Amino acid sequence: MRKSFSSLLMLLAVFSLIAAACGSDATDTVTDVVDDATDAVTDDTEAPATTEAPATTEAPAETEAPAETDAPVEDTDTTVGLVYDIGGRGDLSFNDSAAAGLERAKAELGIDFTEASPNDDGSNRAELLQLAADGNPITIGVGFLFESDAAAVAAENPDTNFAVIDSSMLDFSQDPPGPYGDNVAGLVFAEEQGSYLVGVAAALKTETNSLGFIGGVCCFGLIEKFEAGFRAGALSVNPDIEIVVEYITDAPDFDGFNQPDRAQVIATTMYEDGADIIYHAAGGAGNGMFQAAKDFTEEEGSKVWGIGVDSDQYNTIGNVDPDLQEYVLTSMLKRVDTAVFEVLKTQAAGEFTAGPTAYDLSVDGVGYSTSGGFVDDIVPELEAAKALIVSGDVVVPIDPTEVGG
Repeated sequence: MRKSFSSLLMLLAVFSLIAAACGSDATDTVTDVVDDATDAVTDDTEAPATTEAPATTEAPAETEAPAETDAPVEDTDTTVGLVYDIGGRGDLSFNDSAAAGLERAKAELGIDFTEASPNDDGSNRAELLQLAADGNPITIGVGFLFESDAAAVAAENPDTNFAVIDSSMLDFSQDPPGPYGDNVAGLVFAEEQGSYLVGVAAALKTETNSLGFIGGVCCFGLIEKFEAGFRAGALSVNPDIEIVVEYITDAPDFDGFNQPDRAQVIATTMYEDGADIIYHAAGGAGNGMFQAAKDFTEEEGSKVWGIGVDSDQYNTIGNVDPDLQEYVLTSMLKRVDTAVFEVLKTQAAGEFTAGPTAYDLSVDGVGYSTSGGFVDDIVPELEAAKALIVSGDVVVPIDPTEVGG
């Protein structure tokens, strides 16, 4: 039986959604509405803005993610200290997406940066945040595990702004909940929405009607959002599809995000049992899944696929091992790079805003990749599914126990 999520983390996960109000069942069959929705959606049509859900508490509403701009910006004296999640730059996934945001901010805004990675056990997060705050007007922590340390360090450094990826940075001990401070922002994502789209892709591409999902760490309310969306998307196409799920470790052991060998073993077993497409939400560990896809295909002569996460893993993995690219069907894009860039842009403009900013499909804060061209033939169906979510006709669940199959 799946473990219960802690109540506090579930509140934060729930708050991170823009569209958590009541709506149609997320397992409404996408194929029933593809023709009509596709007529209304083109590749260059902007997604309609999300309608703000009626407030259920007095907590401050999430700030809509600012639109990206390609216009050059003058150099600024702003600098930033960024502390990665465990594993640091080079994970080809979550941390590397944050690094891409830093590089873009340097190129377009003239913002210099320092970067650091915590110990394997994360025990020096607070120390690294303080070191970053000592030399920079803004500090960013990459990952929800920075929440408590960032809140504490921010309180000691009121003249430094702090932003944390994957946490709303709301203090729920307040009534109503509010930001930990005027200098604290949270950057959150609708991971379930992007995962829904790659679930649709997997269901449309599978030849065995058997899929797999590998999660890095269960059960704390974040990676389950990826699983729930993937399951809902796949089942919307084929209610009878089989989806096998396995997590590498259970919280509070977060080392599952750094065990590619274990992910490779799990993926190999799934492929041997009939799955021909596996989606991972396991950070650096997911690289082992792609290796398993390559090895299985070469040994068995039957093509299998992996679906990447966070970054466009066709490109990130291709930079390390081009031989793995042909096994990356698509990737669920979680635009951590955009969030990092945008918060630094507001900092440089003197417009830093405390509290949560949410990145969902309506602002392309999540999505899917088409690198490699392997899903080009089903883009109309994927865009139709996206339109249903953006319009609110489909509300994607965040709890996999709410999804059948």
